[in-house]
Formats: sequence, structure tokens, C-alpha cells
Amino acid sequence: MKEVSARTAELFSHILNAHHIWNARLNGSEPQHGVWDVHALSDWADIHYENQRASFELITNADDLEKRVGYENSEGRSFSNTLRDILFHILNHSTHHRAQIVAEIRASGAEPPALDYIFYKR
Repeated sequence: MKEVSARTAELFSHILNAHHIWNARLNGSEPQHGVWDVHALSDWADIHYENQRASFELITNADDLEKRVGYENSEGRSFSNTLRDILFHILNHSTHHRAQIVAEIRASGAEPPALDYIFYKR
């Protein structure tokens, strides 16, 4: 794919950013991306790879998925959730916005690629 609409770029960048921000919260580090930063299409694969690598490392090193993790949201409010729930949220959030991207692609008259996880694993 060589071009995407501005809305698709915004939504996919947001997926990447949110995943990155959650990883940073879980690692106790400062995120390098803002929630709505828009990335060049050529950078998407690298950001996605780093997000996946960081999440896999978190899961591999987790001794208790029920451990509560404190964090501040993007508005500065404090919350606490289990690691399991945060990891589930990352996946669910991505699914929500990928569906919006699929709708955007279809509305433009194109057929979107299959995005089901099982297709990815094949």
C-alpha cells in the first residue's frame, strides 16, 4: 500500500501510539509518542514491531497478571487496573480502531485486507 487517507493515517497512528503509551506506563518510562501524533506510513512497521516486542517482554517477565498497576491517563487522572485488563484493553482498543479503518477503506470503494488475527498468524 502506497497511500492511505488522512483519517486512516490518523487512526492507525493512534493505535500505534496508544499501544506505545500503555507499554511505557507498564514499564514506568516516559512515552515518546503523543496520543494523536501522526506517523509516516514508512514508520508504521517499525513502531508496531517495537510495540509488540515491548509487550511480549512485559508478558514474558510478568509474575502475576492479576497484579494491579497504577498509572495516569492522558488527562492526568490516576487509576489502577490489573495487568491482564490493561493487556486486554490494548487488544480491544486496536480492534475498535481497525474496524473504523476498514469502514474508511470500504467507503472509498476499495476492498480492505483481511485483518482477523488468524489470517495474520497464517
